[in-house]
Amino acid sequence: MAIKTLHIGLDDTDSPRMGCTTYIAALLVEKLRKISVQFIDYPNLIRLNPNVPWKTRGNGALCLRIKCEENSLEEIKENVIETVEEKSDLEHEGTDPGIVFFQGSRIPKEIRKFARETITGIVKIGDALKLLKHFKAEAVGYRTARGIIGSLAAIGETLRGDHTFEFIAYRKSENYGKKRQVDPKSVIEMDRATAPYTFNNFDKETNRILITPRGPDPILFGIRGESPEIVKKAAEMIRVFEPVERWIIFRTNHGTDAHLKPVQRLSEIEPYHPVIVRGEVAENPKIIPGSHVIFKIKDESGVIDCAAYEPTGTLRDAAVQLIKGDYVEVYGGVKPPSLPLNRPITINLEKLRVLRLAPLIVYQNPLCPKCRKRLKSMGKDKGFRCEKCGSRFPNLKKVALKLERKLSKGIYIVSPRSQRHLTKPLIRYGMEKKASLIRMIPQWSFP
Repeated sequence: MAIKTLHIGLDDTDSPRMGCTTYIAALLVEKLRKISVQFIDYPNLIRLNPNVPWKTRGNGALCLRIKCEENSLEEIKENVIETVEEKSDLEHEGTDPGIVFFQGSRIPKEIRKFARETITGIVKIGDALKLLKHFKAEAVGYRTARGIIGSLAAIGETLRGDHTFEFIAYRKSENYGKKRQVDPKSVIEMDRATAPYTFNNFDKETNRILITPRGPDPILFGIRGESPEIVKKAAEMIRVFEPVERWIIFRTNHGTDAHLKPVQRLSEIEPYHPVIVRGEVAENPKIIPGSHVIFKIKDESGVIDCAAYEPTGTLRDAAVQLIKGDYVEVYGGVKPPSLPLNRPITINLEKLRVLRLAPLIVYQNPLCPKCRKRLKSMGKDKGFRCEKCGSRFPNLKKVALKLERKLSKGIYIVSPRSQRHLTKPLIRYGMEKKASLIRMIPQWSFP
């Protein structure tokens, strides 16, 4: 019997009120194992461009990569379609599930390119449909079928380069919507024991636990790290006071900056795209209501606003110390103009790299040459006088004084509590994985 390689892409099954595409993937892993398929990789969790206006809650798409006997293909597809239909929130406006089945041991470069564009920019469903037709892939869509875009992208992103792993534990359905019963102290203990090989477990600035979501979805907690072994070890250190229904480990692009794309000129920036771009600070930052910081950068092609919002913590604190003339590299998603409020196109910052610091110069009144007391101005261009000895000095000018900058060159990243799934945290710098074609055979079990 011929053995076939099948890639199964899933996306857009959840809504703000229920569901989770990773949970559907976990259910399918369990079902497919009973059909005796061979998994050739961990389930892939691919986060897409977080700036698109129609994104799902976490904007994550899933891919299961398997080998199976040819005569089991239809049974596998039926299981997938049945599970997606049963567990998707099809009644919710904006939930538009998609499933893609692609056969082949190698992913065509055109589909890999499509995946990159879906992560770093904007694509149309027509682009996905053309690829599906050209490569004879099968797709099932519901409602507008927009989920087909993410499903095909998840198949195309094979994570050959940098990647991480995530252990996700799921709760029983009777606990959906209730407070998650996870011991915060055990999370802090786990973070200390597994650092730097796990990340974003809690926010040290606020002592907020980050491994537990807040919505009504099935996830109890999720731990991200550098290897499947470390995230499983970390999960075993977490004390929970409610039943764990099942768990699974994903290979993912979390924490890799996969979405950020370098742009050479400010004039090339487009709304909804995640960008990396350099420019000179055009004027001193402004603090607006809410304690958010806004500053402008410029290059030879134009000027653009950058925003560091109050919840970004460390990043916001660095941004407010910039001055006109600093040269920076900014990382973030591009927000389109807001015409009713007359707000221009803006880069919402995820990171800030200070490349060059301008001198901070202040001007002071000179000292009295006779008694060394600070002189008083007699008016614009009229010189100075000394209140102590009465001397006048019509030809003296203000004295320039160079102050030490509190800000240093280097990179500043949004605080963990506000980091997007894709944002690479500081702790991962230097730990990036190089491109590899080696497939990993997943080792897992379910409680």
